[in-house]
Amino acid sequence: MATTSSGGEPEHATADREIVMSRVISAPRELVFEAFTQVRHLSGWWGPEGFTTTTRSFEFRVGGAWDFVMHGPDGTDYQEWITWREIVPPERITLLHGESRDDPNAFESVLAFEPAGDETRIVMHTVFPTKELRDEAVEKYHAIEGGEQTLRNLAAYVAELTRNETTPKGAES
Repeated sequence: MATTSSGGEPEHATADREIVMSRVISAPRELVFEAFTQVRHLSGWWGPEGFTTTTRSFEFRVGGAWDFVMHGPDGTDYQEWITWREIVPPERITLLHGESRDDPNAFESVLAFEPAGDETRIVMHTVFPTKELRDEAVEKYHAIEGGEQTLRNLAAYVAELTRNETTPKGAES
């Protein structure tokens, strides 16, 4: 069974291997896309609450990779690797996410950045290689809560960027 935080009902053969979540972010999609695709922004919001991120290398292009470590609040380090498979600015990104370049358990995510008036709806559709890997991610690594926290962090980060862009110099409190 697919899990969705937006009330959607995926109906296809991969449904038992999926996680789908979405969030509306109060910013134009070009800015949300930029926050998702530029390394200078990623360390400001990536990961669940309490996590920090250290980037080893980052090359945002089809076939390029982001090699990074997520540092958990308990001191655990998580080796991470993302390979970009499709980039359609500012509409969509498809990526493969695992622990390393050759991780057989890597999962694919499609991120859609949809305009919603002055806001952006981001939809993350993740498909795991097997139902068991999806269930492990949900139960052991709290992938749904972590994904929702990550999107919340993105929304807060982009809101701060927007506030800083609209606040005249010297007007900050």
